[in-house]
Amino acid sequence: MKTLSKPSLLLTGASGFLGRILDNRLSGNFKVNSLGRDASCAMICDLSKEIPHVRGMQYIVHAAGKAHIYPRTLAEINSFHEVNVMGTLNLLEALKGNEICRMVFISSVAVYGLDEGSLLDESFPLCGVSPYAKSKIQAENLIRLFCEERKVPYLVLRLPLVVGPKPPGNLGKMIEAISKGHFVRIGGGTARKSAVLGDDVAQLINNWLIADIVSSGIFNLTDGFHPSFLEWEMAIRRNVNFKYKPIWVPGVPHWFANILGKLGDLWQFFPLNSDTVIKMTKSCTFSDERARHLLGWKPRSVINNLNIN
Repeated sequence: MKTLSKPSLLLTGASGFLGRILDNRLSGNFKVNSLGRDASCAMICDLSKEIPHVRGMQYIVHAAGKAHIYPRTLAEINSFHEVNVMGTLNLLEALKGNEICRMVFISSVAVYGLDEGSLLDESFPLCGVSPYAKSKIQAENLIRLFCEERKVPYLVLRLPLVVGPKPPGNLGKMIEAISKGHFVRIGGGTARKSAVLGDDVAQLINNWLIADIVSSGIFNLTDGFHPSFLEWEMAIRRNVNFKYKPIWVPGVPHWFANILGKLGDLWQFFPLNSDTVIKMTKSCTFSDERARHLLGWKPRSVINNLNIN
């Protein structure tokens, strides 16, 4: 009996945090061709500098990109445009000779440019002015125009904090600080932030790629619970393997945290900077109702399904 071959899927950024989760999930239904700078990728290529040779790809998941870090030098600022915009341009140039069925682009809620707000939906204007936000806005527009011109169904997924095993970024720093017993809460930890499980994102993408009828466009994805920093702290304490005996430290007031943040702006090895302090003291949440209605999005609670080890 002849077995049907899996359709070909190109996954950029496969060696990244979310990329590894996507690769694992999508490999069940697709022949995943990974593309990136890491030696583990099937196609080794620096998209920011070169146009890859791509043929026969039916499905595209573009997850490669420079993560949302706090830039301190002109080179770091420029790298957002090089990786996120020029990398997308080079990928799309490479795809022009392929008969593409569907495309997914991983974007960010940073495009809205807000540090504070409640249940913002996709109709909110794109006010992001940081190098990261501007590069994601430009990349989104490139993907949208490319797909609309070719009548290719597409998803642009604007993600908040993505959670999974061994997370990077601020969540990774928080986990490390708690495990070492020197995490300091700012205020009462009441600020709420949207988050989503990386595996839920991967499952949605997989389901959308193989669905008979698809909705196309731009969607926010969250878990719908938007946990507070205090809830994060308690959940991490329940899951973490403590490296040292934890000590109790009272929460520091906002004014003192702001001073610490300014020190971190000057010294890159300091655990806080102004951007981190803002994120920890202001609530900013996003609505995923459109995805629930049009994509059948049914996420799990991040806090109740935390797997960080």
